[in-house]
Amino acid sequence: LLWPLQRLNFSSVWNELAKRSFLIHSTYTTDTKSREENKKTIESLYRFSVDIKKIRRLKEWVLLQDTAYVKEIAGILKEMGADETAVANILERCPEAILRTPAEINSQRALWQLVCQNEKQLIKLIEQFPESFFTTEYHENQKANILFFQELGLKNNIITRFLTSAPNIFYNPVEKNKNVIETLQRNYLSFGGSHANMKTWILKLLSQNPFILLNASTAIQENLEFLQKNGFTDPEVLQLLSKLKGFIFQLTSTTMQKSMLFSKNVFQCSDQELKQLVLKCPALLYYSVPVLEERLEGLLKEGISVAQIRETPMVLELTTQIVQYRIKKLTALGYDIKSGTLESLNGTKKDFEVSYGKIQSKKERPIFNPVAPIHIED
Repeated sequence: LLWPLQRLNFSSVWNELAKRSFLIHSTYTTDTKSREENKKTIESLYRFSVDIKKIRRLKEWVLLQDTAYVKEIAGILKEMGADETAVANILERCPEAILRTPAEINSQRALWQLVCQNEKQLIKLIEQFPESFFTTEYHENQKANILFFQELGLKNNIITRFLTSAPNIFYNPVEKNKNVIETLQRNYLSFGGSHANMKTWILKLLSQNPFILLNASTAIQENLEFLQKNGFTDPEVLQLLSKLKGFIFQLTSTTMQKSMLFSKNVFQCSDQELKQLVLKCPALLYYSVPVLEERLEGLLKEGISVAQIRETPMVLELTTQIVQYRIKKLTALGYDIKSGTLESLNGTKKDFEVSYGKIQSKKERPIFNPVAPIHIED
């Protein structure tokens, strides 16, 4: 269950995006001669039924600019198939779009069409992720990276997902992304992976976690060396990389060392036993000590023993709130989590629902005794 890890990572990425947006905003505002709103811009936005109050509240600086292309940008969006409501929604969510020139937007349109099936799909993506589409400052890098990903073998639907959910990776110079991929390929082969499977492994890793590309090649190398120094064999390192979906590259050797030491003390185990626990539950390597402490305390408060957790460490991948909710549901069925296995708590929401359903049906099913006498009324 690695979605919590992904969510944790995504927040830092969006913080970076916010910083970029602030820098762009600063560039515009410092160039502004007048601090008054541009009446022509406001009139044009009103014409397209855009909520001006919403823009004033969120990004008033856009309305202060001397030059805006409201009519032109709205026209391009309509050409692509957006109706009036969609145009208004897009401009409300991403008002800085009107500061882009028609030439910039048409170039971006042509670029995204390289990976979109048609303009219907493109306008749908713009409606959902306008900020990604209207970030035109990195146009050349975006183009070079799209072509690189296509050459690498990524399908267009995966690349469009990257463009919308992980736009930062396209802002890198293509050489930087190539360098990271080459580092991964080199290490995959050195850890015993085969040439035949390398492409599939790389593409799967990228599709699971494109933010790998935001890391430096040196950081990737250092983390892999850390695992080797801690006794993980080459096949085990590959296993961890696959299980962690690349999140290991966002870590440092210091944080991993602290988390492993914490787990070793809690479970009172040897280095070899600890290694097996980590392979079973990579979250012991990924989560920081405070997170592990909080989750461990939550489980102990529910009456679960350290021995039970050690037997099924994957339960630490779940937040305390999820654990409490699942225990409450199981207890209502008469299932005693304190004396049984924790397997029924594990897994994704879907996994838990399957386990819960089995326990529920077992409880509701009447027990049939084949040797019990059958009472027949005369």
